[in-house]
Amino acid sequence: MDPSELRYLEDEDTSTMKVIKGTTMGLVVGTIWGTIVASWHDVPRVEKHVALPGLIRTLRMMGNYGVTFAAVGGVYIGVEQLLQNYRMKRDLFNGAVGGFVAGATILGYKGRSINTAIKAGATLAATSAFIDSGKQTTRIDNGKEYFPYTTKKRSTIES
Repeated sequence: MDPSELRYLEDEDTSTMKVIKGTTMGLVVGTIWGTIVASWHDVPRVEKHVALPGLIRTLRMMGNYGVTFAAVGGVYIGVEQLLQNYRMKRDLFNGAVGGFVAGATILGYKGRSINTAIKAGATLAATSAFIDSGKQTTRIDNGKEYFPYTTKKRSTIES
């Protein structure tokens, strides 16, 4: 394995922490998306003995979307990390397999059909592979270390 790839494996985030972060991010994004979708639907009429029907329906939709997105995020990151640690490689196949497993299990279960599971898994796998194929990273290793302070000694006399 290339030493530059080992640096990413020795990150301060463990695989468990990455799964927790992915699940939490999925929950937050799903809850926000559930709020948006709930606002697009017609609000039910207020009935005599039902307290706050619009709020109850909105909260239910927020919860459903939040849990679904959290499950997809957790399964995706979990499978990707599992493969990365097993194969000792960081490439687009880890994400593609993670995307297929997440789409096929979570979205296939919600759709309740094998056809939906295969389509959802293939779509998430293709999307993940497309994004990972660009090799775009947020970290650039150019050999320099940046400190939040200066390491040079300054002279007391400024000229």
